[in-house]
Amino acid sequence: MSLLSSLFGGGGNAAASQTKPSHSDVRIHPDVDNGLGTARPGFTGGTLKCHCATDKVEVKVGDQVAHNHVCGCSKCWKPAGADFSQVAVVSRDKVKVTAHEEKLHVVDPTAAIQRHACKECGVHMYGRIENKDHPFYGLDFVHVELSPEKGWAPPEFAAFVSSIIESGVSPERMDKVRGRLDYLGLEPYDCLSPPLMDAIATHVAKSKSPEPA
Repeated sequence: MSLLSSLFGGGGNAAASQTKPSHSDVRIHPDVDNGLGTARPGFTGGTLKCHCATDKVEVKVGDQVAHNHVCGCSKCWKPAGADFSQVAVVSRDKVKVTAHEEKLHVVDPTAAIQRHACKECGVHMYGRIENKDHPFYGLDFVHVELSPEKGWAPPEFAAFVSSIIESGVSPERMDKVRGRLDYLGLEPYDCLSPPLMDAIATHVAKSKSPEPA
């Protein structure tokens, strides 16, 4: 039986072909639940805005993002009702606070990623790594759903999927969650994607290499 057939119930009659997937009630994130968007060629960024009704914090992102993904970790900011966040990276020199910087604070100063959030609405505006020895130093983490502009690179995979259990999702639902992610085209990982894990391992290997004679 093909994957498509297994998702929709298989069989050769019309009733079977219209059967909803068993995971159709699973909600991942508002930006992906109805399908993934597409990156706009030549897209050069936009402005992220917090959820305050007035005096919004605004952050200008001056480039297209990379490695966009949905993340199940308990540290990332998630919109109300979502089990996953949506987060991407961009060069830190392309990120600039342009309005109401005084409303920002670092959620957890001890974390590797310094998540700068609005004190009033709680939305994370950007995450920054200050440790120059960190594999991802030089990259900021941003939530493109905060931007009204269209054309951002869509999510490519799902990271730290098992971690949603820590946030209250029942372990019995995990098969459905992974089935939904597969259906949406977001391969689920319980870490980061292979290219990002390779980048981390490469950084660690280089840091352990002996100095050239």
